[in-house]
Amino acid sequence: MIAQTVFLRLPSPLLPLQLHVEPSTPLSALLPASLAAQDVYLRTPSGILATSSLVSDIGDASAPFVSVDVCARIRGGKGGFGTNLRAAGGRMSMGKANNTDACRDLSGRRLSTLKEAQRQADLLDSADSLRAQAVAEQKAKLEGLERSLGISHDPESSVAGSKRIAEVDVEELARKKHRFEDSKFLEESREINEGVRSAVSAAMILKKKKKAKADAASKEAKAGVEVVKKAEKDKAAMPPPAVSASVA
Repeated sequence: MIAQTVFLRLPSPLLPLQLHVEPSTPLSALLPASLAAQDVYLRTPSGILATSSLVSDIGDASAPFVSVDVCARIRGGKGGFGTNLRAAGGRMSMGKANNTDACRDLSGRRLSTLKEAQRQADLLDSADSLRAQAVAEQKAKLEGLERSLGISHDPESSVAGSKRIAEVDVEELARKKHRFEDSKFLEESREINEGVRSAVSAAMILKKKKKAKADAASKEAKAGVEVVKKAEKDKAAMPPPAVSASVA
């Protein structure tokens, strides 16, 4: 029998093969040893082939060669792709921001501007109530201050109230003021301040001494270097010693 040429295109990165086989050879025998039959399938331009087919079943004997593609199988999952997509979409919709202040209405005005205008209008409407509330708070604060100072408040007569305020002894109120007279605390505070000042002064003096020593050391080093340089210069400037000729 005439041998048939089979051009076998393998999956990347494997190189294609050109085989000369008998027409009665099964297609499964054409696969390399590195490829298992259950991991690949065979295909031609006319369709998918069974691995049990023969070479003679896929081509004409008069054709110069037969081309066969070896394709890798893709392992499938358990499904549920649509369910996963819907779940992801639900999570994305929950994370959406509800801030629409940058949007515009049909008149072209931004919603944030409209909200600010509405807030200003509400403040103007409630200005009287806010003012009355502030006056009431100030009055309550003043009454509390009068009670702490020992001034009695009689709402029946404002004249009597003013007289009572005038009759209050200012010196007595001044004596009631709290004065800080903790001598121990004041003495400790004074000692701490003096200790901090003395510590800062000592640190500054020590710093100046260290700086003076460093300056003196640097000056001595510079002077030594200059002396060495001068000695070398004088030595180089000295004439060579004269050589006396010996008399034979």
